[in-house]
Amino acid sequence: MTEATTFRTGRGVSREPLTVASPGPGQVRVGIRATGVCHSDLHIVNGDWPAEQPLVLGHEAAGVVEETGPGVTTVQPGDHVVLSWFAPCGRCVNCAAGRGWLCTGTTALSNTLPDGTTAFRDGDGEPLWPYLGLGTFTPEVVVPESAAVKVDERLPFTVGALLGCSVTTGVGAVLNTAKVPAGASAVVIGCGGVGLSVVMGLRLAGADPIIAVDLSEEKRAMARELGATVTLDPRETDLSEFVTEQFGGVDFAFEAIGNEKVIETLPGLLAPGGAAVLVGMTRIGARASIDPFDLADQGKSILGCNYGSSVAQVDIPRLARLHLAGLLPLERLIDRVRPLSEAADALEDLAAGTGLRSVLTP
Repeated sequence: MTEATTFRTGRGVSREPLTVASPGPGQVRVGIRATGVCHSDLHIVNGDWPAEQPLVLGHEAAGVVEETGPGVTTVQPGDHVVLSWFAPCGRCVNCAAGRGWLCTGTTALSNTLPDGTTAFRDGDGEPLWPYLGLGTFTPEVVVPESAAVKVDERLPFTVGALLGCSVTTGVGAVLNTAKVPAGASAVVIGCGGVGLSVVMGLRLAGADPIIAVDLSEEKRAMARELGATVTLDPRETDLSEFVTEQFGGVDFAFEAIGNEKVIETLPGLLAPGGAAVLVGMTRIGARASIDPFDLADQGKSILGCNYGSSVAQVDIPRLARLHLAGLLPLERLIDRVRPLSEAADALEDLAAGTGLRSVLTP
């Protein structure tokens, strides 16, 4: 028996005993070596996304395969893997068309394994459910085979953890969703882990200028180091006036916060033909008001971005190679590595906007 950081509606976040079953058919047991602390976990804790089941939190992780269940062929014990929270079914129309990020057969959003079960039990033998099908705030997990993506053993586990969600989302928003061409102008609003990943993706794509916007001087400074050519504090500079006067609007505007009021401002930042990209996840039920005449008259568009429009088995190893080649300095996103037992404290720091990205290790 081990311990996990869990969330129960009405009880909040706590540490509690946990047992983990052996992997069943098509399942893999992974020893967690590092797990990131992401806003999607915070959405559960804050009540933005209702949680009907008692959950083991965490969904952004890397580790080592310890055991495989019957029928598993793509990984074996000893392999280093990044865990992908959106494990596709591989059989639906979208998966067959190469759009795994739009899989309609995944059970990740139901917080279960593909067969509808969970490998976790609490101290009373009652089921605990893996958040987004993973539940990585514990030393050991059982996940579907499609969620365990083999990567180069040289990749640090702390960096690999971030590839499981934030980095793949941010870089993918640039390269896959928006398909930003070299020389395009862009604004990134919000410079947390996802927003800074967008900045790195824009630099990789050859965008210019790259305008990064955040309230935090620390995060703006990091954005400059990672490739932003201009950084702004929105309390001091009117962003719409700035981009209109300086550039006549931008080709791409990325929102990496998940704030509906900020989303409403995006079309006003765009040059004719520009695209707004919604990368940050809002609370469920949020609404934003957009001027449809402006979109139609100026040929502007709004692009939704889930998981960076990424196919995990393709994009995660590619991003790992880019990091190892020195083209994506992902280690710069991590400002603190702390014990897995401090997950609740790390979530509180995230809610307060403190620091950049925390990574937990057993």
